Amino acid sequence: MSAPTLKQDLDKFYRYLRAEKRYSSHTVAAYSRDINHFINGGAFDGDLPLDWDSIKQADIRRIVAQLHRKGLSGKSLQRWLSSIRSLFNYLCRFKRAKHNPAVGIPAPKTAKRLPKTLNVDEINQLLEIRAATTTTEESNNLICRDNAMMELMYACGLRLSELSGLNMSDIDWQQQTLNVIGKGQKQRRVPFGKKAKQAINNWKKVRDQVVNENETALFISSRGSRISNSSIQKRMKKMAITQGLNTPVYPHMLRHSFASHILESSKDLRAVQELLGHANLSTTQIYTHLDFQHLAGVYDNAHPRARKK
Repeated sequence: MSAPTLKQDLDKFYRYLRAEKRYSSHTVAAYSRDINHFINGGAFDGDLPLDWDSIKQADIRRIVAQLHRKGLSGKSLQRWLSSIRSLFNYLCRFKRAKHNPAVGIPAPKTAKRLPKTLNVDEINQLLEIRAATTTTEESNNLICRDNAMMELMYACGLRLSELSGLNMSDIDWQQQTLNVIGKGQKQRRVPFGKKAKQAINNWKKVRDQVVNENETALFISSRGSRISNSSIQKRMKKMAITQGLNTPVYPHMLRHSFASHILESSKDLRAVQELLGHANLSTTQIYTHLDFQHLAGVYDNAHPRARKK
C-alpha cells in the first residue's frame, strides 16, 4: 500500500481539527493558511508522499527567517509556529512522524501592544442612541438591532464570532444570562444587565416581524437570516461615526473595554478570566497593564510633585 500524499495527510489533519478538536471553520482556515506558508517555504509537492522525519529544526528555522524577511510580524510567526507544532503533534500521534522539529524554536520578539479601549464616557456616547437619523422603518429596525448588538457585546465581553453565533435559545431571561459558545466550542454562562436586557427586548419585537421561518439566530440581517461577522463590523463602524465618536470602533474594542472596566472596578482578575472565557490567566493579564496605565495617568495628573507645569 502506497504512503499517503502530503495533501492527504493535511486533509486528515484538518478533519481532525474540526471533528476531534471541534475547532471552528475560521480557526481551521487560519491553520491552513499557516501550513500553506510552511509548504510553500519548503517547496513540497502536495501530490507526493512526504517523509515528515526528513524535516529538521534547521528547515523550520530557515522558513521562519524567510517569512520574517517577507514582513510577517513576531506575533504572526508565533501563531505560525504554533500551527506547525500542532501539525507535527498530530503526525506523531498517528505514527506519520517520530519527532516534532518545531518544538523549542522561538519566534522573533515583537513589542506587546496594549488593546485599544473606549472609556466609560465614550461607551455611553456610543450606546445612548436616542433617535434614528432617518424615518424609514427599515433604518429604525437596523438601528434597534445594532444598539442591541453593541449593548450585549459590551455587557458580556463577547467575541465577534460569539455574538454572531448567538441563538434565541441561548438567552435565559429568568436568570438574565447568556449561554456563550467560545473558542474550541467551550461553553460559558455570562450575566447581562438591565440596559442590555431592554435593548434585546426592543430588538426581539422587531426580529419577530422580519425573521425567516425556522431561523434560530438572535441577530439577523435585513434578509431575515443570521447576520455575518463582516456586516457587524461595518455596522458598528458606521454607528460610531453616527454617534460622533472620533475613535474608529471595531467589535473587539467593546470586549476590551468590558474587560478593562470590570477589572478596574473589581480588581478580580480570575473573575474577568471566567467572563471572557480565557483558557489561561496569562491572556487576561494584559488588562492589568491597562489598569496600571490608568492609575499611572491619575498619579501623573494628581500628585503635586508629578504634575507637569
